Amino acid sequence: MLALLHEHLSSMAPTAPAESRHALDLNGLRGGDVTVWSIWDGQALAGIGALKHMNQSHAEIKSMRTAASHLRQGVASRVLQHLILEAIARRYSRLSLETGSMAFFDPARRLYTSFGFVQCAPFGHYKADPNSVFMTTQLSELAPNNSFKPKPLRGSA
Repeated sequence: MLALLHEHLSSMAPTAPAESRHALDLNGLRGGDVTVWSIWDGQALAGIGALKHMNQSHAEIKSMRTAASHLRQGVASRVLQHLILEAIARRYSRLSLETGSMAFFDPARRLYTSFGFVQCAPFGHYKADPNSVFMTTQLSELAPNNSFKPKPLRGSA
């Protein structure tokens, strides 16, 4: 997992100035308010994602990353599905995230939009930043009566 985290942090470095990069390092992921999940392909780590508790009704998605060897294979969709289901199980009503505004982050923004996230104002400790896009979703809109159905992955029935 350390290698994937290093890959994640290294890929963020050229995208924005340090003050505009909000990816958690290992110490941040070890925080008591953060839970990290991983997805594996046999012995290979395919991706990670985390939820950060903000308050009783609001959580933040952190550290979504697919290993370079597993890009465009549905890994990010599976991780995001899991994070949404976990947020629902934890009874959060709102799930938010911060991502970059540059073209590098276009695939991530498309993924989040496809899962019902919409742009929003900065939340929590964030400030308005031209290098950031803030997105949120109301989980009750995704899961009326707790019936969220994950979207099928490409090529799966």
